[in-house]
Amino acid sequence: MQASAAKKLAPLARGALGLALVFAPMVVAAMENPNAARGGSPVVRRLLAEMAAKPQRPVRKELVWSGADIDGDGSPDFANPTGAAPRGHDDFGDGEFGARRDGGAREHEGVDYTATAGQNVKAPISGYVTKIGYAYAGSSDLKFVEITNPALGYVARAFYVTPGVEVGQTVRLGQSIGSVESLQRHYPGITDHVHLEVMEPGGERVNAAALIVRKLVVQA
Repeated sequence: MQASAAKKLAPLARGALGLALVFAPMVVAAMENPNAARGGSPVVRRLLAEMAAKPQRPVRKELVWSGADIDGDGSPDFANPTGAAPRGHDDFGDGEFGARRDGGAREHEGVDYTATAGQNVKAPISGYVTKIGYAYAGSSDLKFVEITNPALGYVARAFYVTPGVEVGQTVRLGQSIGSVESLQRHYPGITDHVHLEVMEPGGERVNAAALIVRKLVVQA
């Protein structure tokens, strides 16, 4: 029964294929030269009209933060802790890596990512929470969370964070590790931010802005 039905449908399939082979070049030519389609076959004109009537998918371009892939596995190994741009210049200086501090006596050892007090802070790397400490000696209201990734050998410290994790806890990249603390008591008028320090294997601090960059991604 199935073989009989297949025999009956075979001529129809061959006919459809033949029509496709005949009209495909005509449609392509008409698309390349719309003026030629006006005097062409009614079938071609109908096909072109149907194609023109189809809704087109909107193309959207979006700026996203992209972390470097250190181990080459195709996935990012770093993340922006606040999702916002690095802090620019304000009355207390600049937030970029290497910026002058204390009149040039020292350099800024991290990158300040702007934030709103109370917002979530994302884990800048995956690994283990190896330390929760105080940002300034003698002050217990501003803290930092240190995460160590033993596979990569990198260590990251996110300062001015109210911790939502504990020492020894495993965290994954982008997971919430706490909330942003306000800096207004210590530095009235400063741009609230998370100070991120990244140390490569060996302990040398590196520019986090070179590991976490903003890219333009096209999304349908």
